[in-house]
Amino acid sequence: MARPKKRRMVAFNPDINYFKPRGIPMRDLSEVRLTVDELEAIRLADFLGMSHEAAGGQMHVSRATFGRIIERARRVVADALINGKAINVEGGNYKMVDRIRTFGCRKCSHRWVEPWGTGRPENCPRCNDEDFYRCKT
Repeated sequence: MARPKKRRMVAFNPDINYFKPRGIPMRDLSEVRLTVDELEAIRLADFLGMSHEAAGGQMHVSRATFGRIIERARRVVADALINGKAINVEGGNYKMVDRIRTFGCRKCSHRWVEPWGTGRPENCPRCNDEDFYRCKT
């Protein structure tokens, strides 16, 4: 019996999920499917320039698994570009991460939110203390 696949953590929800060559009617195009987790792998590795190890950590998969995801994603995109196919971004085995993070200060008990992807805050915005923690959601 095969081991169940882990859900990949995705932090980017694409507003646009379909790309096609310009000037060719849809009825004349073949289509390839790029999953949402494969698009996230392309975003992390190729757009943001993250290492496979760091990107895998962000998606909660191993470096080797991330390598397989990005390899498949690149193959799908290359097929579409070289052979003039449309790309449909949908599906996959993923879970969207929270868009905000909540922090709490140990000194003044202040709680505040920060958008995801902005890095760890340097200090509490109320008392300027550096002793704070990330709250569990």
